[in-house]
Amino acid sequence: MRVGMFLSYAGGFREVADEVAELERAGVDLVAVPEAYSFDAVSQLGFLAARTSTITLASGILQLYTRTPTLTAMTAAGLDYVSGGRFELGIGASGPQVIEGFHGVRYDAPLGRTREIVDICRMTWRREPVVHDGAKYRIPLPAGEGTGLGKPLKLINHPVRERIPITIASLGPKSVEQTAEIADGWLPMFFHPERAADVWGDALAAGTAKRSADLAPLDVFASPALAITDHPEAVLPLVKPQLALYVGGMGARGKNFYNDLISSYGFEAEAARIQDLYLEGRRDEAIAAVPDELVRAVSLIGPASYVAERVEAFRAAGVTTLSVTPLARDSAERVALMSGFRALVG
Repeated sequence: MRVGMFLSYAGGFREVADEVAELERAGVDLVAVPEAYSFDAVSQLGFLAARTSTITLASGILQLYTRTPTLTAMTAAGLDYVSGGRFELGIGASGPQVIEGFHGVRYDAPLGRTREIVDICRMTWRREPVVHDGAKYRIPLPAGEGTGLGKPLKLINHPVRERIPITIASLGPKSVEQTAEIADGWLPMFFHPERAADVWGDALAAGTAKRSADLAPLDVFASPALAITDHPEAVLPLVKPQLALYVGGMGARGKNFYNDLISSYGFEAEAARIQDLYLEGRRDEAIAAVPDELVRAVSLIGPASYVAERVEAFRAAGVTTLSVTPLARDSAERVALMSGFRALVG
């Protein structure tokens, strides 16, 4: 099982690069750089590529709507080049709050866009002339929609790899099925190992049945919070604000992917209450309404022996990469925590 870490949205590139170099020496396999409405992920990934030599660098995630498919392909090829073949492209739809609210781009057809983007990226990396006639992307642009001067072009440079791994962040049944069919990796959020098969098992099986033989088995990511401590009750509250934000505030009633997910885990009443409180502006109460049982299920928080048991539960549920969020006060604590976790996972 690979051990990875999600970096924070905040923080300076130089300080983070120093920390990632320490994580590399500690045996951590991967770091993922998020991109919400913070600094862009690409700048930091390029900086990290120059300051590291072996650790895998992943985008976690680049949003579907903010770059053209060919720019996504070019960017991934560039990051793979500067890192010496150590980049993994993580993509996802994000949500309408960010896409429409921050970027001013219409949030539509995430499922169709994802498939087309994956196809265009792989075509670009093979250095084929990029010709695509899809429902959302048409390359070259037809004459009736532009000047008529566009012509098929192929990437000038030779990529380090023509098959850069693509991980897709997905939650809904149709998107998870498509991910299992076409992607190299799958990144769900708030993975509950005991309930995952009930929620996603059918979708994963359906997608895997259509999976191309030239794709390796799906790399399944989980991204739990991590704290190795003899006093978990003091740490569990640190996870609740994020859960409350996503379950309560990421969307409206009836259109919140994370609320639906937590409900499907058996916390339907709790998810509804968290959302009601959050949307009423009662955020502290929404945070307090997040049950400890849920936090424990989707996190790795407790003594080393307990964390080791939970790692095995994630492994048994099919997880192949644990890309955690370490709960630590500073860089030195994070590095020590990740070093201990790497040894614990084996």
